[in-house]
Amino acid sequence: MSHDRVGVRSVVFLATGVLVLPALAGCSSHDEAGKPAAGQDIAPAARGMVADGGTMNWALDALPETLNTFQSDADAGTSRIAGAVLPSLFRLDAQGRPQRNADFLESAEVVEREPRQVVLYKLNQQAVWSDGREIGADDFAAQWRALSGKDTAYWTARNAGYDRIEKIERGANNLEVRVTFNKPYADWRSLFSPLYPKQVMGSPDSFNDGARRRLKATAGPFALTEIDRKAGEVTLGRNPRWWGRPAKLDKLVLREVSRNERAEALAKGKVDLAEIDSAEAGRISLAAGDKAGEGAPAHGPGAQLTPAKALRSWAIVNGSDEEAAQAEYEAREKTRRAVKRYATEQAGLSGYVVRKSLEPAYTQLALNGSAGPLADDRVRRAVARALDREELAEAVLKPLGLPAEPVGSHLALAGQEAYADNSGALGEQDTAEARALLADAGWVPGGPVKNELKDKKKTKTAGGESSAEPTDTESGSGSEAGSESDDGTYIVGEEDGKPGDSGASVFAPAAAHQKAALTRQADILRLPAEAETEQQRKAARKAAKKAEKAEKADKKRSAKKAAERAEERAEKRAEKRREHSSESRSGHRSENRLENRFENSRSENRSEKKDAADRTGQQADRQSAARSHSRDQAKGGAPGAYAPKGTPAPAAGAPLAKDGKPLTLRFVLPSGDGSEPLRAVADRISRMLEKIGVRTETAKVSDSSYFKDHIASGQYDLALYSWPASAFPATDARPIYAKPVPAADGSLNVEQNYTRVGTDHIDQLFDQAISELDEETSRSLVKKADARIWAEAGSIPLYQRPQLTAARPNLANAGAFGFQAPNYEDIGFLKPGAKPSGAPSAK
Repeated sequence: MSHDRVGVRSVVFLATGVLVLPALAGCSSHDEAGKPAAGQDIAPAARGMVADGGTMNWALDALPETLNTFQSDADAGTSRIAGAVLPSLFRLDAQGRPQRNADFLESAEVVEREPRQVVLYKLNQQAVWSDGREIGADDFAAQWRALSGKDTAYWTARNAGYDRIEKIERGANNLEVRVTFNKPYADWRSLFSPLYPKQVMGSPDSFNDGARRRLKATAGPFALTEIDRKAGEVTLGRNPRWWGRPAKLDKLVLREVSRNERAEALAKGKVDLAEIDSAEAGRISLAAGDKAGEGAPAHGPGAQLTPAKALRSWAIVNGSDEEAAQAEYEAREKTRRAVKRYATEQAGLSGYVVRKSLEPAYTQLALNGSAGPLADDRVRRAVARALDREELAEAVLKPLGLPAEPVGSHLALAGQEAYADNSGALGEQDTAEARALLADAGWVPGGPVKNELKDKKKTKTAGGESSAEPTDTESGSGSEAGSESDDGTYIVGEEDGKPGDSGASVFAPAAAHQKAALTRQADILRLPAEAETEQQRKAARKAAKKAEKAEKADKKRSAKKAAERAEERAEKRAEKRREHSSESRSGHRSENRLENRFENSRSENRSEKKDAADRTGQQADRQSAARSHSRDQAKGGAPGAYAPKGTPAPAAGAPLAKDGKPLTLRFVLPSGDGSEPLRAVADRISRMLEKIGVRTETAKVSDSSYFKDHIASGQYDLALYSWPASAFPATDARPIYAKPVPAADGSLNVEQNYTRVGTDHIDQLFDQAISELDEETSRSLVKKADARIWAEAGSIPLYQRPQLTAARPNLANAGAFGFQAPNYEDIGFLKPGAKPSGAPSAK
């Protein structure tokens, strides 16, 4: 297994009636796993094409606080160092499946099943620690004792798997290790990766404190050379005792570069490899285009300056209002400096390429089922069925040129052996069925609502604020959203002016006229700040009026074009509805509402036609719900995921209420700059929920408090955060979906189940899977557990996270790694004239 799996589920990146799943739900054929949605993008090259020597600088968000991956504050930096300097007996391949690491293991297999499970490890006889001692049974035994949970003096983050070991002993020699389990353990391959030397694991002091800052011995292609916290660098050098393929690089430097400083660090050439976000990826792609062209870049600060705005600015600077002139002059100077700085950075960014794949992690919508409306599983399922997961995946991934497929499992990703699309247990997106579920739960439109918010001030939240009443931007109920989407349908790819939609043009070059305007701007900004004569002031005022008139004309033309585009989009939506609904073309509500919108503008009888369309639309909704119910049952849906037959769906978009309270859900989101894509997804979700009458109240909180003070503590209704994928879901996923149980002190022990939604049956399926030594049967049990998790609708997987990396063009065997753990010894710089050519050779 890969070193990255250690603690994979320990950190985030953040019932009514009986459910009767069909007998085959969760059971699947072996080929359901398929292939990964996206492959690696690492510029693979044979080792013979890679130069020997050199130093590669790799950006880290922060230097790790500990070098011990089994401690609670271990992070990605901890894992990256461990992967280069410590043994991993099993590593993940490109499909996210564990494979034996021949550098350390000759073989590993279950040799006995009764009366106890026994695994025999045969170690590579060349494998030694950096102090010259051979890796052996003593190291295995020391790690087991430290992580078994029996000695509380060891401050461990988790002990899964190690607590099932009964004893560890030598085999025929010290290179053979026999591990005997007191209970069967299907995920035995997850153990001893990474493997620490007994000098680290042998005592609580060395485990708890010693391994935080240094490692007494290592065993990998690299060795830990230096940690310079003042400079923010960890230096790894070639391991002279390494018996495998020698590392191509002389040094691998892990350099601390925060996310908000990453673009600057790249522009200055401080790093050779760095994970980046979509905005930075867009800048690198634009820089490549700028390098091929001439003149100033047609994007960045000042790119939106039109000739009319430039003329207006000149007029203000040269006008009679000295205070306004000075303010405008300072603003222009600030813009000019920003343009210059941006152009310099773009020149530096042109020395990089973007390598992209999908990260082995997925983003989910979490629904807190501990209290409030979401404690009712019908409401949770209604929320889930209101979501168009395909649209959300496309909005995030399609602009980046990545496959946009919704994730179909909580427990694995496409390509992994445990993957199967079990979303049919919940049912696909269906607005009418979602409304019917809410109606069955007692949430009705137009119900009496107590006026509790009349004099209520804004509610303070830990690390942020939320408005007591939903606003246009926070609840998704803005007039713009309503005016252009009255048919209740979003057309994928259509621009709607919402935050985050600009991502669609991340890699698109700016218009040519912007480039010309920017060039003019540079000249304008050099004009004198004052008019020296009355004649000049008169000319300035005249120019200002002319500029104002030109700007109004620009706005008028833009508004006309926008109206034409809106009408064109509306026509396309109407055509799409007519083609899609051959059975109920004349009665489908969305089509009639769309057609009536244009007929009403020309008709004196507007109200009569609208009422007729609404009545017909409600009948179509009921027909659609019945068809969807039958369709989803055929796909393996859970009967409990549907409202009772005949439950009418309330009118589209009407706010719902129950017991005098409106159906409003608190959507908690991080407020940092790097969380803009997440907030854009949340905005889309809010609009989808409004179509079924569910309002959302957005609370934006600081990144530092988001998980600890809100997600982990349950202070939210809806939230977005990610979980990494695991090659061992029976072990790693159980704490995430375990049913919360009361603790001794009266509190609720949720482990890592931050949605607080779980069942005894799900727990039983995990327990059976983790104890089943037949691999096919164990995977089948995992898939059944996933189907049950879908049916409970506590968390809804949305999309696999994008993985974007900036890399030097001549850097080989590094970039967007996807599932596969890096082969550190193969990373290096191409020889002059060499090009990436394929997988590294064994030489």
